[in-house]
Amino acid sequence: MEDSAAQGVAEVLPLGGVGKALTYAVPGHLAGKVSAGSLVQIPILRQMHKGIVLTLGAHAGGLRGRLRPIAALDQPFPVLTPALLELAQWMAKYYLTPLETVFETMLPAPVRQGAKEAAEWLVEVVQPAPEAAVLESLKKRSPKQWAAYEFLCEQGRAVRRTLVLERLKLALPSLAGLVEKGLVRQYTQERARHAYADDLSHAEAVSPKPFALNEEQLGALGDILKSLEGGAFQTHLLHGVTGSGKTEVYLQAIRTALAEGGDVIYLVPEVALTPQTVGRLRSRLADIDTQIVVWHSQLSGGERFDAWKALATGTSRVVVGARSAIFAPLKNVRLIVVDEEHEPAYKQEDAPRYHARDTAVYRAMLENAVCVLGSATPSFESMFNAQRGRYRLNVMTKRVDDRKMPLVELVDMRHEGFKAKGGILSRTLCDKMFERLENHEQTILFLNRRGYFSSLLCPDCGYVGLCPHCSIPLTFHRTDNRTRCHLCGYSAEAPKTCPQCKSEKIRWKGFGTQRIEETVQGVFPRARVMRLDADTMSKKNLFRKVLGDFRAGKIDILIGTQMIAKGLDFPNVTLVGMISADLSLHMADFRAPERTFQLLVQVAGRAGRGERAGEVVVQTYTPFEAPIQFAKRAQYDEFFTAQMQERQELAYPPYRHIIRHVFRGRNPEKTAFFAEQWARVLEKEFGPQIELRGPAPAPLEKAKDFYRFQLWVFCNAVTPIAEKIARLRAAFPSDEDVQDGFDVDPIDLM
Repeated sequence: MEDSAAQGVAEVLPLGGVGKALTYAVPGHLAGKVSAGSLVQIPILRQMHKGIVLTLGAHAGGLRGRLRPIAALDQPFPVLTPALLELAQWMAKYYLTPLETVFETMLPAPVRQGAKEAAEWLVEVVQPAPEAAVLESLKKRSPKQWAAYEFLCEQGRAVRRTLVLERLKLALPSLAGLVEKGLVRQYTQERARHAYADDLSHAEAVSPKPFALNEEQLGALGDILKSLEGGAFQTHLLHGVTGSGKTEVYLQAIRTALAEGGDVIYLVPEVALTPQTVGRLRSRLADIDTQIVVWHSQLSGGERFDAWKALATGTSRVVVGARSAIFAPLKNVRLIVVDEEHEPAYKQEDAPRYHARDTAVYRAMLENAVCVLGSATPSFESMFNAQRGRYRLNVMTKRVDDRKMPLVELVDMRHEGFKAKGGILSRTLCDKMFERLENHEQTILFLNRRGYFSSLLCPDCGYVGLCPHCSIPLTFHRTDNRTRCHLCGYSAEAPKTCPQCKSEKIRWKGFGTQRIEETVQGVFPRARVMRLDADTMSKKNLFRKVLGDFRAGKIDILIGTQMIAKGLDFPNVTLVGMISADLSLHMADFRAPERTFQLLVQVAGRAGRGERAGEVVVQTYTPFEAPIQFAKRAQYDEFFTAQMQERQELAYPPYRHIIRHVFRGRNPEKTAFFAEQWARVLEKEFGPQIELRGPAPAPLEKAKDFYRFQLWVFCNAVTPIAEKIARLRAAFPSDEDVQDGFDVDPIDLM
């Protein structure tokens, strides 16, 4: 133990719920190998746990000689860089989340669980070739072995053993016989599992040569490159209309960052956008010696581990992925791109409830890097920061090659709805879809609601089909004749009569993407129709295949939810139909107008991205609402100004921050009482420093059998009060029947 103490001590935060850092001795055989950010194995009582080393020290005061040693080092290098360690500390304080929870989010599960590299057996012929007599004997006495030997000679290199066995339909002993004779050797080799390393990525590739930039693109790129050359932290807000060539600006900035020896993080809001982005980057950066690593939740465990290791070891210097890619263990980050920065998908729903856009800006600050936030419809928070000089604003108002913005036509469903096909497709939209089919052009139909019918109603007794575990209506799915809750996953066979009064007059109301698909196929029986939503995309890589088929012209009409609403670029799409523009407008959320405007502009932007002009048909029952009118004319600045006046009057974000505190319990009275007691603590401690609203039932009052109450804390700045709130909550008596959690700068207020 004296040797262990002599090598110093380490403060280690265990993963898995211990809740506090512990001190361990660094044994002699790990001296110089353990450092801050290392993933280690440590003994706690009689069990082994994983932990992250926070700090190293030379001694432990009175504990010297009595400390237990670190048992093992999981990886030969730190799993968290110094910048990631500092980022984790900030996230824990700002988002009111335990530090160990942040660490578990930063480290992919396969890394925490001790995953290893995959290995495969390779076989090759031994040189020099044996004498002719030996080969003649092999050919006569062992025809299977001879076939294998001949096949390997033809290859002229080592090949996978499984390939030889499958191709020649051999058993393993046949190869073993060749090994014993000294004619073949076999050995294992690490096999990298690269996501999207298949032909599906080729369909998304672009020209390997940079495109000529127009004046606005050159101005934006020049400003970003100037920041890169300066070598200091800077955030750029790239506000470019749909089709203005923001991606080309990203690509050329990425090349510059890599040429200067830097690493790059490229965030996209949806997993659906990664194939297109990866294909473009691999094509454009083919001459640069680095992998393009994919990072998102739908990868296999092996793919995630290999991606993480490639980044941690410097094999790859570029990562493309969804929000968690911001935690990629790159050591020299010079550029972070956040595409479609306005998207709510960048906000994590579970603890730690971080926003990847804001986390990207903070990481860029820690790394002295440049962060580029791009969008055709920037979030009000980002535009607010740009107007106050915190971000540099770069604007692009024209589409590339002087292509025209799509013509947007509003269809008032109050007047045309009764004539609509199936009550869904207006005559205007149907006529335009027919024209596209005749001209061999493509159409996208958008509705942000999956399923067939959206609710169940009995006209006799007023029964509404709600989920028994959540306070939301059940959705009918016709493919298997079942009702489903899209929140908790509850499923039941669709009733034929009213469950309450047994009436046979029970009716289904509303519609989802399934019903739109059926209606379209009925109206256009010869059209090739495909639906893309969470119900159809259950198989890995199916989404990429469908988009590849659509790009290749094998699909005429693509129907989908928000996963097809942004970022995708299909030159032959000349018509976009938004089936119901009102769905997001009347939500109980102060951001509902902003989101409706963003969605309309983004969906409209999928049309006319090629040489042919595009049209957009927006079906709505409220055509004169401000977000719809501003979106029709693509007037972002005017809409932003009008909305910000309302936000300022109500002191809503971005003029103030919100900390949303949600309480969950099976007993509503007990849960409400707990929330009220906590509100009194805050009132006493902070007084006029904050404004409290609530506690009150959440708009989604019941979810997964838990009743939910929420408390809103309005404040001018989060950092000064977050630490005190954390201390108060730690001292506040807990109740095993009530769960609670903080959401700082919430996006979802339901």
